[in-house]
Amino acid sequence: MTGEATDQAPGAPGEWRGWRAATQTALYGPDGFYRRPEGPAGHFRTSVHASPLFARAVARLLDRVDEALGRPQRLDFVDMAAGRGELAAGVLAALPAEVAARACVYAVEIAGRPDGLDPRIEWLAEPPRAVTGLLFANEWLDNVPVEVAEVDAAGVPRLILVREDGTERLGEPVSGADAEWLARWWPLPGEEGLRAEIGRPRDAAWAEAVSCVERGLAVAVDYAHTADARPPFGTLTGFREGRETTPVPDGSCDVTAHVALDACALPEGRLLSQRAALRALDLTGARPPLALASTNPGEYVRALASAGEAAELTAPGGLGDFGWLIQSVGIPNPLAEQAV
Repeated sequence: MTGEATDQAPGAPGEWRGWRAATQTALYGPDGFYRRPEGPAGHFRTSVHASPLFARAVARLLDRVDEALGRPQRLDFVDMAAGRGELAAGVLAALPAEVAARACVYAVEIAGRPDGLDPRIEWLAEPPRAVTGLLFANEWLDNVPVEVAEVDAAGVPRLILVREDGTERLGEPVSGADAEWLARWWPLPGEEGLRAEIGRPRDAAWAEAVSCVERGLAVAVDYAHTADARPPFGTLTGFREGRETTPVPDGSCDVTAHVALDACALPEGRLLSQRAALRALDLTGARPPLALASTNPGEYVRALASAGEAAELTAPGGLGDFGWLIQSVGIPNPLAEQAV
């Protein structure tokens, strides 16, 4: 599913709640943002939407996982936060015929199954258990809701409370497990106004997802930061109709925050930039040789367009800076040589 399940009732418009509860309702409630028919592609552009090359690279990774598994009779591919199934469909189409014949493809999403999706793709609200293959979570963890903390005038980190219209105020001091998470992963100096997103629910969500993999690989791809470069004022923001906007938890926009991927990483997990990961999967963005323009102009134009798409997916300062968290379960990491 895109977010995490909750039994918490929706808040009244004027009610003060933590950002975690407010976001949960705004994104995944009965009238939530992610239940809209247009899906995520109607509001923002991910690597999946930027180019079919991304799905082909993921298919290449799945093929490598298949090889590491010894070409089992059944090969699973799980697309977490599947949107409208674009990645699942693209990967299935890009697989070699022999691999596709053994593939069981699952799209995991809380919204209903879209019309016209390849019937070979199974649509689920929760990931299957005992996965043998690849679980791939592209821009899932950034939409697992989290609490937001801010340092007050006395230097104390406090939870931020928010109303449905986006108005904020400071609540109680951060305590318990949330305070322990901050101290370990995002310590806040006692300077008034500094903020942090408390990523503990994301750590738990990722651990639960990885636990579904019996043998294979789990990969999370997201906007990310690590302990050596935490943003001093946090990253909470909104997106609506392709534009960044003020985060307002009323269901009218996406509410998202970058992911502390180093905190999510389990033992043996490895972090890569998307640029490094895709290059390891033979997607470089290199321009075709100019001589090809003379010998085969049509092929040159196609190769040039493909190079442009690959360059966007690997661009510094853009999609290439996305973080990839790679977790091997019972097999060697197919991208181990690229891990940093």
